Amino acid sequence: MNDFDGLRPRTAGLGKKHQDWRTKLRIFVDENIVPDLDAWSEAGTFPDELYKKAAKAGLLGFGFAAELGGWAEDADLYHRIIFAEEFHRHGSGVVFADIATLWIGLPPVVKFGSPQLLESVVRPILAGEKKIAFAVTEPGGGSDVGGLSMTADFDGDNYVVNGVKTLISGATRADWVLTVVRTGSKGLTLLLIDTVSEGMSVEPVKGLSWYSASNGTISFDSVKVPVNNRIGDEGRAFSYLTEQFNIERFSGVAATLAMARTATADTIVWAKDRHTFGKRLIDHQSIRHKLVAMVREIRAAYGYLDQCVYRFENDELPIADLCMLKVHATGVLERVSRDAMHVLGGQAYQGNHRIERIQRESRIFALGGGTEEVLSDLAARQLEF
Repeated sequence: MNDFDGLRPRTAGLGKKHQDWRTKLRIFVDENIVPDLDAWSEAGTFPDELYKKAAKAGLLGFGFAAELGGWAEDADLYHRIIFAEEFHRHGSGVVFADIATLWIGLPPVVKFGSPQLLESVVRPILAGEKKIAFAVTEPGGGSDVGGLSMTADFDGDNYVVNGVKTLISGATRADWVLTVVRTGSKGLTLLLIDTVSEGMSVEPVKGLSWYSASNGTISFDSVKVPVNNRIGDEGRAFSYLTEQFNIERFSGVAATLAMARTATADTIVWAKDRHTFGKRLIDHQSIRHKLVAMVREIRAAYGYLDQCVYRFENDELPIADLCMLKVHATGVLERVSRDAMHVLGGQAYQGNHRIERIQRESRIFALGGGTEEVLSDLAARQLEF
């Protein structure tokens, strides 16, 4: 009841197909990631071969057409949520951060790209042979998409791109980058750019270790991009991004709540085993109350998540609730990981416990996919405050 699975409240939205998907993911993670997770987390990276293994296991293609190498039959939002949960079950996003980028980078290419791009880009990525990154954030601004300044001027044959993107997941290993650029007075546009293009350079972002050393800064110096690599219409990127960000938030929420469950389950085990002042730690009333509060927060957040999934799957677009859910879920992770560290005490600070890793990674989820301030303001506008 108090293990990782037991801490997820039941919901009518999850059926046998979802359990089968979870089982497949769990087997893959346990066999191909867990044995090397500590080393990969320390290095901030993992072997490229893992992409091919994931593709061969049928993990990369869900939600994409069979003719492209995927499978869309019966795929729904819970498949994406379960993927995020299972990849974060062991308390590290080092793998998820790079592999899951394709679900935000590829859909616009599939929807608007030419047949040539479907064959040369989409199919190899779903096969694990190529990789894609999604470049939005710039050094001069994070969540303010309207303030992006990277330019793409059309010279009659190509777009000429100049500017810098930073904090881009998977940048140092990507073969393609779906990039948001400003095309003059027409607004924001999506361009798919080959990373071997002349004038393009990629450098890893050094600093706080949160989950991936492949997080990078991409510089564009008069990079020429064929007009056929424009994804969708000029000036329509903002509407495309809105759709993608809504889906991405479900993954972010699922990841945070999965790590909160892991931290809580580990803490309960520790509290039952640890003895202080002549009795188990869990037998101290103050500790029991802290654990109850952790479980309560997780259950409440899942109730909110399941409500949003139901509405989304029934053709609603609950933007305000998605924004508030994301803010709430990241807050749950921060509070739960803080309390878990407190219960473990000195044990958590010895560098060999995944709760320490969860606590270290928790803050990035409050920033990625929209900060608390940006999402709260968006929710306020949706609620007509």
